[in-house]
Amino acid sequence: MPGSTLAMSVMAGGRLGKYELGAEIARGSTGVVYAAHDPLIRRPVAIKVALSSAVRERAGRERYRRLFFNEAHTAGRLQHPNILRIFDAGIDDGTCYIVMELVPGGTTLRRYCRGERLPVETVARVLFDCARALDHAHRIGVIHRDIKPSNVLITPDLTVKIADFSIAHLLQADLTDTLPTGFIGSPRYMAPEQIQDDEVSAQTDIYALGILAYELLAGRHPFAADSFSRLVHAIVHDTPPPLESVCSGLPSALHETVARAMEKDVRLRYRSALDMAADLAAAFGTLGSAQASLPIDRRFRLLRELDFYAEFSDAELWEIARAALWEEYPAGVSVIREGDVESAFHVLVTGTVDVIKAGQTIRRLGPGACLGEMGWIRQARRTAAVRTVEPVQLVKMSEALVERLTRDCQLRLYRTLLRTLAERLTHTTDWVVSQ
Repeated sequence: MPGSTLAMSVMAGGRLGKYELGAEIARGSTGVVYAAHDPLIRRPVAIKVALSSAVRERAGRERYRRLFFNEAHTAGRLQHPNILRIFDAGIDDGTCYIVMELVPGGTTLRRYCRGERLPVETVARVLFDCARALDHAHRIGVIHRDIKPSNVLITPDLTVKIADFSIAHLLQADLTDTLPTGFIGSPRYMAPEQIQDDEVSAQTDIYALGILAYELLAGRHPFAADSFSRLVHAIVHDTPPPLESVCSGLPSALHETVARAMEKDVRLRYRSALDMAADLAAAFGTLGSAQASLPIDRRFRLLRELDFYAEFSDAELWEIARAALWEEYPAGVSVIREGDVESAFHVLVTGTVDVIKAGQTIRRLGPGACLGEMGWIRQARRTAAVRTVEPVQLVKMSEALVERLTRDCQLRLYRTLLRTLAERLTHTTDWVVSQ
């Protein structure tokens, strides 16, 4: 069979397209992953090879092929440090393959859900990185639908990579004809709405991340079920044992975060993965790349220099310095994409960015500029893109973080946002008139 022949050639150091294949490094439901080498770019890669030889009927093969390349189609749209990158995809003599980022020393989280355990602070960082990555995917309209321990990689230096978007769901209406449909995924990590084959959303992934969090912290799955029917009943109807009852000594904020992510009622669950990341950042103050490197007093001094925060008292500014998520971006990347929907706004701390509308740069902004405030207030799609001109630092405030501020600080923030919005509208009107 083709699959067997390929496996033999791999053992002998065979090729697939231009790629030189090495040893098998992983095996999943949709394919086998091999270490490989790209001779043109001269870099190591990983290649996922489809196991479609196991599907004999033509209709099954076609559906399998769509399912397999769905990963390249969806994950290829995503660019985030905590999402496994897709470089290439193709078919060689009937064999489907996807070329991916190779993660040296990476292992899945399965080993840490039973037996060997990660420190609580490390679990919080893993969850934070996963939530940030999912937030990025959700803003672009991609729902993973299969978040589970075997689909999250972690390296010895604690770099986290979400992998396997093979059954991911694209929310854009014009792309639905490419999607795998029906009951598909890993039942143990499905939200009630997913296991009942109802509509999935960003909150479906958040629920799965909550289950993963429970397993990493408790060393066991929240629902004990010895059959599929009992598992379905438990997911839909049963309340899992509180995390604090099976894992003592955890911060109460972590209990609450996991419990909210696992809420059966989507109205009670986190509305966005960013909100979950915000709660984790509030409980563990060193999460986030810029936060980890900037002490709180340095953050305060940087914010104090910005016009946006000129009217904030020192006490209010300390609140912002502690609450905000700090982010860093290199030059030439999009901080905000036109058409994104995101429940957060940004304030530029260092560096410059361009505001781009319909492919045309309409404004360059520097430190102190507020980004995305109109979309955040209206909860609407972004009408312009923001791209970095040079490396930047910015603070990011989600709705959940704003709600955690004191009343006086919230009022000050809203007044400042309204003033900024009025100034932005005036500038936009002047630009339109001048065209």
